[in-house]
Amino acid sequence: MKRICGPEIAKFLDGRSLVMLAATCTWFNRIIMDDSVWKYVCLRDLKVPGPGKVAFNWIKLYATAFDGSHSYMFRQQEKHIDWMRIGAFFFDSREALLTETLIAPLKIPIEETTQNMLDLNGCFLLNNVKFGIWIADLQLVRCPVCDLNTCDGTMQTLDARHIELFLSEGYKDGSWEYELLGSHDINKQADGASAGILDMKHLKDQSTSDIFCLKTWVGARTDWQPKALMTLHAVAVNTNLQENEGLNVKFHTMKNGKDGEVVAIRISQQLL
Repeated sequence: MKRICGPEIAKFLDGRSLVMLAATCTWFNRIIMDDSVWKYVCLRDLKVPGPGKVAFNWIKLYATAFDGSHSYMFRQQEKHIDWMRIGAFFFDSREALLTETLIAPLKIPIEETTQNMLDLNGCFLLNNVKFGIWIADLQLVRCPVCDLNTCDGTMQTLDARHIELFLSEGYKDGSWEYELLGSHDINKQADGASAGILDMKHLKDQSTSDIFCLKTWVGARTDWQPKALMTLHAVAVNTNLQENEGLNVKFHTMKNGKDGEVVAIRISQQLL
C-alpha cells in the first residue's frame, strides 16, 4: 500500500478542511499536524516563497494570517471602521521604499533625514526591515486616532506587518509601539490617496513596475472604491478623491525592540 504523506493530502485541502480531517482520528491527526504540512499550505495560500527559519510553528503562522485578525483588533478598536485584506508580499532585503506617490519615474531620495526626503520627494528609504513574509491590509479608521484636532472624518491606512508580529510577546504585552517617522502635507488638490511599500532590491522588477501603471488597476476617475495591488515584493493602494484641499500623510513604523528590526509599517492619509 502506498504510504500517504501530509503534503500530498494538503495539496487538495484548505486549512479549515485540514483541521477538520485531523480531528477525525489519531492517525490523521499525526499526519496533518506535522509542521511541514502547514508550511506547505501557508506558502501555497499566501503565494510567497519560503523565508527559511521562522520563530513559530507554521500552523500558528497560518492561523495569524487567515483567522481574520488585523492590527486594530488589538489596539484602538474604538477608532476602527472597516478593513480589507490585501494579501501577502515578501521582503527579500532589509531596505524598503515607502511612498505617497505612485507616479513614475520615482525619484530615489538621497537626502539626509526622513523629513527632508518626504518634503522633497514624497517618499523615503527605510532600513533594517525584517526579512520574510509580510501581510498587508487596508484600514479605514476615524481621524482622531491621528491627532489632528480639526478633523472629524476618516483616515485611510496602508497597514503592513511581518507575519510573526501578532505571535510575538513584545507586541502582545504592548511594549512594542508605533513610532511616527515623518509626516507630509500635500497642499493642493489630490486626485487620489495613494501609498506604496516596495522592496528596494526588486524595485526594477517587471511585477513591481506594474504598480506605477495606475490606469490598469485604480479604476475610472469617478470610481470612489479603494483599490489595491499586490506583487511578490511590493504592495500599493489608491482611492480616487473628489474635490479637496489636499492631504496629510503620516508614516509610522514598529520595531521589535529599541534598536530592533522594523516589523510593522503604516502609511496613513487624511484630507486637510
